Amino acid sequence: MASTDYYQVLGLKKDATAAEIKRAYRKLAVKYHPDKNPGNKEAEEKFKEINEAYAVLSDPQKRSQYDQFGSTGFHERFSQEDIFRNFDVGDLFKDAGFGTEDIFSRIFGGGFQRGGFGHGGGQRRGEDFTMELAISFREAFAGGEKRIAFMRGGTREELSVKVPAGVETGARLRIHGKGGGGASGGTPGDLYLTVKVGSDPHFDREGDDIIVERQIRFTEAALGTSLDVTTMDGTKRIKVPAGIQPGTKIRLTGLGFPHMGRTGRGDFYVRIGVRVPEQLTAPQKELLAELAEKGL
Repeated sequence: MASTDYYQVLGLKKDATAAEIKRAYRKLAVKYHPDKNPGNKEAEEKFKEINEAYAVLSDPQKRSQYDQFGSTGFHERFSQEDIFRNFDVGDLFKDAGFGTEDIFSRIFGGGFQRGGFGHGGGQRRGEDFTMELAISFREAFAGGEKRIAFMRGGTREELSVKVPAGVETGARLRIHGKGGGGASGGTPGDLYLTVKVGSDPHFDREGDDIIVERQIRFTEAALGTSLDVTTMDGTKRIKVPAGIQPGTKIRLTGLGFPHMGRTGRGDFYVRIGVRVPEQLTAPQKELLAELAEKGL
C-alpha cells in the first residue's frame, strides 16, 4: 500500500475527526470482513487496506507522520510491523458479531497477535541498528544513490542507499533486514539511517523553500532594477520593483526543494537587502544633501 492514500481508502477528507475515522472504518470493515465474503480475494485485499489505513489514521502519532511525509515517505519509516503495533479492534468486531484473531492471523500472516505483530515459539526479532547519514545540500535537493559502510555481526558491509529528493535533516531512512540477527530463527532487525544535511555557502533552507540574500544599492531600491539570481535550476532574472523595502522577499514559484514523497516543490525566495555606503565622495554628499532638502 506504499502509494495508496489512506484517507481515500476510508472515503475521508484529510481534516476528518477521530470519530469520523472510526465510523468510516467500522462501516467498511464490516462490509468487507472475510466472514461476510468467504473466498472473495478482492474483498480480503480491501479488508487489509482498510485495516492498514485505520491503524495509521487512528493513531495520532502515526497520522501526524503520514500527513507530514506523505505515503512514500511514511513507508520509508514504518514497516507493517510498526504500523500494526498496539493495533487492537477486537471490541469493534465483537460488537458486530465477528471474531478477530483468526482472521487477522490468516490475512496478515501467523505473526499477528491481538495488539499487534508478535513472534511465537521462542523466536525474537533482531535489534534495530541506527547510524547517521551525512549528505550535502545538493544531494538532499536532487536525491540519488549514496554508498555506505557499516559493521554487522562483526563483519563490514557496504550497500547503496536510495536518498529521496527533498529529504531533510532528522529524517530516518529504513533499510530492511540490515540490523541485528534474530534469535531462534526470528527475523533480523532493520538499519535506520538518520539524515544530516550539510549547509550551503549560498543558500539557506526553510522547510522545502530556499532562501538567498541579495544586496542592492539605495538608488536601485528607490528606482527599481533587475537582478540575475543563481538558483538550483540555473540563473534566473528577476525584476526588483521601485520602492522595495529592506527585507522584502521576491518569490520564484516552484524552484525550491522537491516535496519528499509527494509531487511538487517548494519556492525560491530572494531576500532583498539595501546596501548603505560607508563612505561618500564630496559630490555624492552634495547630491544627497540636495535630495534631503527635497524631502527624500
